[in-house]
Amino acid sequence: MIFAAHAKLPTGWAMNVRLSLAEGRITAIKTDQTAQPGDTCVDTLLPALANLHSHSFQRAMAGMTEYRMAGRDSFWTWRDLMYRFTGALTPEQVEAIAALVFMEMQEAGFASVGEFHYLHHQPGGAPYDDLGELSVRIMAAAAATGIGLTHLPVLYTYGGAGQQPLQAGQARFGNSVDRFAELAAQAEAAVTDLPADCRVGIAPHSLRATSPHDLHSLLAARKSGPVHIHIAEQPKEVDDIERWLGARPVEWLLSNADVTPEWCLIHATHMTERETADMARSGAVAGLCPVTEANLGDGPFNGPGYLTAGGVFGVGSDSNVLISLTEELRTLEYSQRLRDIARNVMVVGEGSVGDTLYSGAAKGGAQALGRDAGHLAVGAWADLVAIDSNAPALCALRRDQILDGLVFAAKDDVVTDVWSAGRHAVQSGTHIKRNEIVATYRAAMRSLMASL
Repeated sequence: MIFAAHAKLPTGWAMNVRLSLAEGRITAIKTDQTAQPGDTCVDTLLPALANLHSHSFQRAMAGMTEYRMAGRDSFWTWRDLMYRFTGALTPEQVEAIAALVFMEMQEAGFASVGEFHYLHHQPGGAPYDDLGELSVRIMAAAAATGIGLTHLPVLYTYGGAGQQPLQAGQARFGNSVDRFAELAAQAEAAVTDLPADCRVGIAPHSLRATSPHDLHSLLAARKSGPVHIHIAEQPKEVDDIERWLGARPVEWLLSNADVTPEWCLIHATHMTERETADMARSGAVAGLCPVTEANLGDGPFNGPGYLTAGGVFGVGSDSNVLISLTEELRTLEYSQRLRDIARNVMVVGEGSVGDTLYSGAAKGGAQALGRDAGHLAVGAWADLVAIDSNAPALCALRRDQILDGLVFAAKDDVVTDVWSAGRHAVQSGTHIKRNEIVATYRAAMRSLMASL
């Protein structure tokens, strides 16, 4: 049982709310209650967000790519450095990094994660004896932390648009469609060892890393579940795809694949107004990663047009250069303000920007991960986050301003508790396994840095 002084229900704010949980789901919600002995008591209870896009291994290189080299730095120069970094990672290090990342996500208020996993093979590209070795390592990290996992093994076949061969730095990523099918099947078998809320989807990396034929084959063999794809992140990518396929990436994808609400289009940064409206009408989720998109110089998403067309969105931490729920949401809004020279942009008509961002990301993130969550409702997974509205950043606000305060004025340290499908991993602001996870990570980083 959880007792909350305040809770954000689908019908609005309620006071003195008791929730019953069983087998990871919410089984009852009652308002105007009193706390009972044995209840876990919190101040303000919200539906927890999903972090819909993560490359966990990149967390270990945060801070290593912020030195300006000769010439103009860009996403593409960052990518070259990332490729060199991945060349030394061992399975044990991959697991240790993922565990730290998942723990940090939970302490920031995320209850689940979509791990967009393209690091598959040994350095040099030879497969492990167990083809799914590194997928199993990601799942072990999820089991250790208790986070809800949607594992997204990635099909990465080519080195660039036009079916260019893989570069040396991409060798650990590469699979044919047939070998990828074997890898995905192994992931499907392995995920059964995790709690029932965890699942496997698929992720064609991008149009530039696959081909029309391979994408068609991959989707034809798919039964159901989430489909995630990077798309239109960089102008060069848009230009390369248009020269190769005769259409811009989002335009081509919507015309040549059955894009449904099970899809998540990551970044979709560089779109025309028509592409923006068409993507919104497809029901797919826009997977926005504002902190990474700012860090890599990608550019801002077309938020106003997308919301006006009824589009669904969620947020992810992508490169994990900084893991912060509040920073992702506020950076999303601030990117729009800087572009438009305006305030309070990410809302249609009148209303709370904080509520629009938080509630929209809760809905879209759950949809993108194929997860019955994102709202406090009987039958839904108990993905919950509690915050302290008495914290200095929030204590002066009315209840209808709390989400504005959370998004624009608070830091993640206002998070007191997080449940992932009922697993109460964050208590009093700290993950219950923090010390051992951090110690294992530090040991892994010592061995990694010694090998570089």
